[in-house]
Amino acid sequence: MLEAAQPRHVVVIGASLAGIRTVQGLRSLGFDGRLTLIGAESELPYDRPPLSKQLLAGEWSPDAVDGIRLGTRTELDAQDVALRLGVAAVGLDTDSRQVHLADGTAMSYDVLVVATGAAARPSPWRPVSGVFQLRTLADARALTGRLALGEPVVIVGGGFIGTEVAAAAIGRGCPVTVVDPLPEPMARLVGPEIAGSLVELHRRHGVQTRFGTGVVAIKGRAGALTVELDSGERLIASTAVVGIGSVPATDWLEGSGIELDNGVITDGFLRAVGVQDVYAIGDVARWPHMGRGTEVRAEHWTNAGDQARHVASAIAKGVEEVYQPSDYVWSDQYDWKVNAVGWRDPAGRSIVVGDLEADGRAAVIHADAQGITCGAVTVNWVRALNQARRQLPSGPSAESVADTVRQLL
Repeated sequence: MLEAAQPRHVVVIGASLAGIRTVQGLRSLGFDGRLTLIGAESELPYDRPPLSKQLLAGEWSPDAVDGIRLGTRTELDAQDVALRLGVAAVGLDTDSRQVHLADGTAMSYDVLVVATGAAARPSPWRPVSGVFQLRTLADARALTGRLALGEPVVIVGGGFIGTEVAAAAIGRGCPVTVVDPLPEPMARLVGPEIAGSLVELHRRHGVQTRFGTGVVAIKGRAGALTVELDSGERLIASTAVVGIGSVPATDWLEGSGIELDNGVITDGFLRAVGVQDVYAIGDVARWPHMGRGTEVRAEHWTNAGDQARHVASAIAKGVEEVYQPSDYVWSDQYDWKVNAVGWRDPAGRSIVVGDLEADGRAAVIHADAQGITCGAVTVNWVRALNQARRQLPSGPSAESVADTVRQLL
């Protein structure tokens, strides 16, 4: 008589959105094996988008953050999830199938899901105090206290995080200057067609900009900082915020046999290349994007959730399907809502529908080199976004999508 197979032990490293959605998804799909969720932070899993929005804006108290929790201990206990918080993974032995933890213990696994995310790219400028970065709840709490002073803030980096922090700081009464070495940093986010309008939005709210200029030094301490630019200008600030990108959290995987290159390299099923029974999801994963024809590491909220559901299904149901991303991202800039779906093909072209200056809404439809729609960006126009999003899977021409969106005017 054959011995019954033992339930597998799934270990998820990273108590992030991707991590907790994986364990929740496994239980919802009927997985009855052991589940362990391990996180470096001592905080219960939480949502990150509100960190640069409601928390910094002062809409929520830094100590009353129940609204951003992704799961409580009671809920995780009810799902029979073993929770290890405040202990980071420091090594992986794929031969013995053990994860080594910072407290000196090791955790054995049958299936491992790597969801360690990414960390803020370290600031090259480190005065005694006063320089902040925004990635964790602890970062948000510390920065919220500084913005509450209403004193001058210099933000290095004009990406989504930098501009969202700028909007929050302006709302708290802080004089704000955003510095970026690119002449038009918003263009990398929304394209050149509407980037200027977003910059003007910030300027209308009082944000000063120094674009096409780099930072060479930040000196002083909190309350009395000097930010030196390569143009020779010196900006005086009470607080500096550095948002210059991120790096995937993969140091602990060195020597494990997992292929690493700007993240954990996976196949189309999100399985880590080079080892067995290891998946990677969320900000840490670099996977082959079928549409773009290249490997992508996407730091988007929707991608983390989508990949968690995909891997949970693969583990619980044995579903072998290539991961298909939704490619959706959004940003709040004051009362403007920026939404994007798909991607922009540098070999293609873009069609603008609407007029941000005239009526405060617009859509940009992206075409690939063959004229097929590959993405869209909308500002203050959710109906246009939904229209483009519905048509994308069928591969319509960008002209036809633009015509459909024009009818909404």
